[in-house]
Amino acid sequence: MESKPKACCKVHAVCIPIPFQSHIKAMLKLAKLLHHKGFHITFVNTEFNHRRFLKSRGEHSLDGLPNFRFEAIPDGLPASSDESSTTQDMYSLCESIMNNVLLHPFLDLLAKLNDSSNIVNPAVSCIISDGFLPFTVTAAQQLGLPIVLLFTISACSFMGFKQFRTFKEKGLFPVNDKSCLTKEYLSRLIDWIPGMKDIRIRDLPSFVRSTDSKDIMFNLCVEATENASKASAIIIHTFDALEQQVLNALSFIFPLQLFTIGPLQLLLNQIEEKDGMLNYIGYNLLKEETECLQWLDSKEPNSVIYVNFGSIIIMNKQQLIEVAMGLVNSNHPFLWIIRPDLVTGETADLPAEFEVKAKEKGFIASWCPQEEVLNHPAIGGFFTHSGWNSTIESLCAGVPMICWPFLGDQPTNCRYTCNEWGVGLEIINGGDDNRVSRNEVEKQVRELMGGEKGKQMRNKASKWKRFAEEATAPDGSSATNLEKLMNQVLLSEGLIPSKN
Repeated sequence: MESKPKACCKVHAVCIPIPFQSHIKAMLKLAKLLHHKGFHITFVNTEFNHRRFLKSRGEHSLDGLPNFRFEAIPDGLPASSDESSTTQDMYSLCESIMNNVLLHPFLDLLAKLNDSSNIVNPAVSCIISDGFLPFTVTAAQQLGLPIVLLFTISACSFMGFKQFRTFKEKGLFPVNDKSCLTKEYLSRLIDWIPGMKDIRIRDLPSFVRSTDSKDIMFNLCVEATENASKASAIIIHTFDALEQQVLNALSFIFPLQLFTIGPLQLLLNQIEEKDGMLNYIGYNLLKEETECLQWLDSKEPNSVIYVNFGSIIIMNKQQLIEVAMGLVNSNHPFLWIIRPDLVTGETADLPAEFEVKAKEKGFIASWCPQEEVLNHPAIGGFFTHSGWNSTIESLCAGVPMICWPFLGDQPTNCRYTCNEWGVGLEIINGGDDNRVSRNEVEKQVRELMGGEKGKQMRNKASKWKRFAEEATAPDGSSATNLEKLMNQVLLSEGLIPSKN
């Protein structure tokens, strides 16, 4: 039976993601689930992303719903002259977060929401924050509010980040200089991480390879994973069957705090039919081009390779050209998403040879509704950067992957996709600059789409899709964990403040 807060004690959850597309998407899905169960939701974007939402989705797209409202706070970064297609620099944004630039605007917002003269909102009951926003833990402590941390990453990546301090203590961080990042060094086995076997340095989140002891990403990850123990609960966007060994190890580190709730979209699918208004709330910071869906309608089942490297990855022109030529040379139909800012400092001009061949075999868009694409019958494979949203969406759709990880948690996701879950082929890069060759792209696309290994991977992907569906069924592990989170944490006695 679904749990719903009593009308006399409406629970007001303030949800705040780290301001990147994939994190916003996952947090919005969780917020929708809670809203359906009776929670009052205030969803907090940065002003930069608030404006991008309005531009991509329309001027009324953030009007919200009854008891589901949007607010915005400044991020402390200089204004951009063109926000329509610009992804903010990840390092600058994380530096602003680490320096607590967002803390006081967030506290001011909470004070506004709690103003006793404000009859629109019930008092704030709890904060549901992205796990990579340390300042929200500070805010929760100052106001005496419970806080739930959502990590929109895999459990294996979370465990990898959790080892960063140990890496430093063992003298493995920082690296002396880039010349030390040899194939031999990156292939070195790390045998002391609980629940993770045969992990190499190259399989861990990429920030351990930094030469700077003050590396902002490394230190943010240290603070985020250490702050996790201060939370009332920790949510990881995964499901038990997928990562059981590492989840067992994490449960030992965070007893009674850890809740696996995912895939979120499969949980949402069960309620959006009943609550159609939730479909009005979308996730895309870039305008989606839906014409690609009509193009897919004209293709045979499992015939198209879908190519998308996410919302923040930047590549150089040579990488773009090698991918392009590998795709057309594979002779398989492809749908390729090329963001306006995908190529750094250059225009994304493609060779004339590619343009000619692509007219017959390809479709290029600047952004698309990815989950609709992955679930289209024509899609037979996904060429991805191994971001976690993309990975879990592909697993939900039963689609095998070609993995080309760039940074952050992507190498860890790639390792598990290819070696543990058996649904991926890795693009073996040529060093720290992530070189790629057209020959390898062609070879891997041909294998995925038509080879024996590709067939085996498709069968395994179907199996993981079934396990994901079982986890999100009414009595499944993820659905049960959502109920436990509500009853044991969010609705427990004493956590719902009065307005007095």
